[in-house]
Amino acid sequence: MKRTTLSLLAAVTALAAVTGFAALTAPEGDGAAGTRAAAPARLPVERSTLLCPAPSTSEVAETEYSSFTPAGGPAAGGGAGGQAGTAELKPSATVTNDTTAATKKDEKKTPPASDKAVVTLTQPGRPVAAEADDGDAPALIGSATGRLAPGWTTQQTTTVPAGGARGLLGVGCTAPDTDFWFPGASTAKERQDYVHLTNPDDTAAVADVELYGPGGALKSQLSEGVPVPARSSVPVLLSTLTDDPAAADVTVRVTTRSGRIGAVVRSAEDRAGSDWLSASADPAGTLVLPGIPADATSVRLVAFAPGENDADLRIRLAGPTGTITPAGAETLHVKSGMTASADLKDVTKGEAGSLILFPARAGRATPVVAALRVVRGTGDKREVAFIPATGPVGERATVAGNLAKGTTLSLTAPGGTAQVKVTASAGTGAGAPSSRTYTVKGGTTLALAPPAPTGLEGSYALTVESVSGAPVHAARTLAVPDDGIPMFTVQTFSDDRGTVEVPVAEQDLSVLED
Repeated sequence: MKRTTLSLLAAVTALAAVTGFAALTAPEGDGAAGTRAAAPARLPVERSTLLCPAPSTSEVAETEYSSFTPAGGPAAGGGAGGQAGTAELKPSATVTNDTTAATKKDEKKTPPASDKAVVTLTQPGRPVAAEADDGDAPALIGSATGRLAPGWTTQQTTTVPAGGARGLLGVGCTAPDTDFWFPGASTAKERQDYVHLTNPDDTAAVADVELYGPGGALKSQLSEGVPVPARSSVPVLLSTLTDDPAAADVTVRVTTRSGRIGAVVRSAEDRAGSDWLSASADPAGTLVLPGIPADATSVRLVAFAPGENDADLRIRLAGPTGTITPAGAETLHVKSGMTASADLKDVTKGEAGSLILFPARAGRATPVVAALRVVRGTGDKREVAFIPATGPVGERATVAGNLAKGTTLSLTAPGGTAQVKVTASAGTGAGAPSSRTYTVKGGTTLALAPPAPTGLEGSYALTVESVSGAPVHAARTLAVPDDGIPMFTVQTFSDDRGTVEVPVAEQDLSVLED
């Protein structure tokens, strides 16, 4: 009996490790125990964890958090395990020092001012919002249980109207992991790029931060990793991690030696604004970067090949009517272990599009990671945002924090025609949900104003669900002009992994026989 118990515990533990942040419950009942070759059951996750970085250090910053769990689906009617569930985000401690986390001198840990939840969600289907109005807002650590866990998402949107880091900064709060890639960062003098590391657990974590420029790995001052204390957040200025000359295009890799963390890069550029750079999708031979605004004045592609082989990529732009090759930027050669870039200029030419990268030679796929730096406006009236490569929406994906005006949804189906259902939730203040089904033709990008909730007050969440056909990639652009500056931010949609396959286990007493 002891062997059987240990075997079952090992199976569940391994499965939980794969999902990264979900706690699972195996199906109950005699039917599961009596079927030896039954297919795995698909059940809603019971617990989700999200991490939001400290929004800004500017005294004039204004931040809104919007938290949401989709209604319906497998968790409807009581949720996983029949639990009503909770979902809330609380302040974390902040680790700072007199120089940087790289030197680890005079390190100080500032505990949170309060353990009170900043954001609390009480029911699926209706988002909640909370605000922070200064530069002292801390990073947040959150968890959702029961029926609020499957598909739980939180959007953090910060407006900084003045100063060197002015701009609209948006980021979807991330799940903890052990490996992140950030192509598109920089150590240039005009850039102030910080990687924010947040540890949700009760034990310390240790993270390694590696930088790769056009010539390969940058010499690092870190030899022992960055300690991230329990339930704390550590910002690290990238330019302090190396003595190598400043590089305009850098790929950052964050891994953990112990524990797990959330990681995201905050970039501020003199006279060009600021935004968050989220992690790229895992290295792959074909990548999709959706949601380039129609009026983009500058688009820069940054890619990195982490393996032993060079990558030769074809660059294609999927627009409203089909896929084209950008003039003068047909291909990109990415050397192994080096960061490569391509200036695509105003590639969209007034029509929204999505970038598709695939191997230049069939059967010669080399995994890469990639991101776009996108600019709207010109001169002092410009603003910057980032679009990382992202996977398809899968069964369901959600982005919260949408507004009645200035919200654009981009859908692209690079492999073939597809249908998706788009649902606008109730508003944070008021409003009834609405939904519509769209057809996305293969090789095109469909950019649209999504169906806003009827009688909307406040912000709302957008959920995209696959209905039929080929995989679809999606992104949301939020535009909030301010004093002639076209402030904007872009967030991509990722499969919310609200359900997970749980293998059916049965009791086998034969393991007790000698």
